[in-house]
Amino acid sequence: MQLNLKKPLVFFDVETTGLDVAVDRIIEISLLKVMPGGAEEQKTFRVNPTIPIAPSAFAVHGITDADVAHCPKFYEIAQTLVNIIEGCDIAGYNSIKFDIPILAEEFLRADIKFDFRKRKLIDVQNIFHKMEQRTLSAAYKFYCNKDLKDAHQAAADTYATYEILQSQLDRYESLENDVAKLSDFSAKTRTLDYAGRVALNEKDEPVINFGKYKGKLAMEVLERDPGYYSWVMTGDFALDTKRVFTELRLQSLQSKKNTLF
Repeated sequence: MQLNLKKPLVFFDVETTGLDVAVDRIIEISLLKVMPGGAEEQKTFRVNPTIPIAPSAFAVHGITDADVAHCPKFYEIAQTLVNIIEGCDIAGYNSIKFDIPILAEEFLRADIKFDFRKRKLIDVQNIFHKMEQRTLSAAYKFYCNKDLKDAHQAAADTYATYEILQSQLDRYESLENDVAKLSDFSAKTRTLDYAGRVALNEKDEPVINFGKYKGKLAMEVLERDPGYYSWVMTGDFALDTKRVFTELRLQSLQSKKNTLF
């Protein structure tokens, strides 16, 4: 089924030095822009991460340090990536949990302001898991009846994700061919940061989403335990997560000031 698009939809996939969003770096990114009407444009970039590729990551994607040693660094291609995805909605496979958070971190390091929260985000993996519960290669076989050749190469994974979403729309009558509704359906927990450390409860109040304060109101935690903010800011958390905690802390301080006066 051809996607019903009101604006371009960019499918993307990254290969990285590892799985830690706060520490690891992108070494390959592929973007497939699908236009209203069905026209397609795809571009793939290799990136010098400036840090070693973990053996466990190499075992998955097969990209070596030597393969990317002479490639541009991320900050050198950052604006080009923004130009490609500006004005578009975003789709990927496991993208809400991993690809978008790590790309957001790279943009922050490159001093590029790009707010994914202003885009509709479709995670094809979340749709798949809600409907069938399997992996990308299995999803490709299940929905498209094809074997995924060159799995864990960004370009192959990106295009497979696009084909899977089309097949999901053909298979499930309950899925509406609308980017906003697909975005809502593929979302899991609503979060303020890409890494999901601060979530929104049913009253749209920020709550801590990990550790000893999981489920507690973030503003109350920051007021009762001043050292918690310092712990987050000095810890190995994503830059985007630290930004969210800083905004919440400023709101907490302002609220306290208003109460006093």
